[in-house]
Amino acid sequence: MEGRLELEWIASPALEGNPLGDPSRRPVYLYRPPGERPGLPAVYFLHGFAGSAHSWVNFQPFARTVPERLDALVASGAVPPVVGVFVDGWTALGGSQWLNSSAIGDYRDYLARDVVAFVDRTLRTLPRAEARAVVGKSSGGYGALVMGRHHPDVFAHLGCHAGDAGFEYCYLPDFGKAAAALLGTDAARWLDDMRRRGRETKLRGDDHPVLNVLAMAAAYSPDPTAPAGLGLPFDPETARIREEVWSRWLAEDPVRFVPQSLGSFRRLRSLFLDCGTRDEFQLRWGARMVAASLQAAGIDFVHEEFEDGHRDVAYRYDRSLAYLGPRLSRA
Repeated sequence: MEGRLELEWIASPALEGNPLGDPSRRPVYLYRPPGERPGLPAVYFLHGFAGSAHSWVNFQPFARTVPERLDALVASGAVPPVVGVFVDGWTALGGSQWLNSSAIGDYRDYLARDVVAFVDRTLRTLPRAEARAVVGKSSGGYGALVMGRHHPDVFAHLGCHAGDAGFEYCYLPDFGKAAAALLGTDAARWLDDMRRRGRETKLRGDDHPVLNVLAMAAAYSPDPTAPAGLGLPFDPETARIREEVWSRWLAEDPVRFVPQSLGSFRRLRSLFLDCGTRDEFQLRWGARMVAASLQAAGIDFVHEEFEDGHRDVAYRYDRSLAYLGPRLSRA
């Protein structure tokens, strides 16, 4: 690399005393470009479900990591010098959707308040929304849209790669699988058993859809009176949809919240969306619906589709960063 990638640690007041007992002191990888100087803009990277800050530096044979891709873009001049911030959002449920939740913790505040303040203070980045971008894939892409909805005053540039959207398509297919796994038990006991298997041997192949449903329930429908503090969106005996809970999920669907938050999205300076035409979670349709809402509102954005699925598509960051990077404000 031409620049440097350094591991630092952030003490987050927002995560102190979180209900899962997850650490409030978090790792963060910082990319520092060649010739770094005070007043640079910053790009914040949000990993997907079951990821962590360390996921960004995992070795992949014959492939560049995202920090290496950012470095190559800066070295080539395609992206003017920027600081890269690779944030950690791992939880005992595998993720948080970058939301505030009484069942998980205040991860939206952690990112928008604690991480940003740490970076501005430590690297002396330009402390303006116009000088910050937030990008991510899958649950990280969803988190980027959450930041656009709630914090256009913090991040004025947004990149969403295959973000969770169109919940009827991406989540409903797993409800029956989760209901079957939970028969005769409850969410708290199932999670304890899954974690034991993970420690002793490994997770089963069919654990992921169940864990995904439980983690999303903790993010979208927390319920302190229910096992594990999460409200299931279906009846545990019949799998019938609980409309009062499912409606809480839908309120957090970008297909719904983007058209209801157009004032926030109009404040953005740049917005990039994409999804693969063969996305295994059918996220293509949610991206198209979000794009249609933005277009109808007259908001300027870029929407792309590419011939690939959901996994191993880090090369798509070359597209979003080349678009967003030159549009970031500079000192």
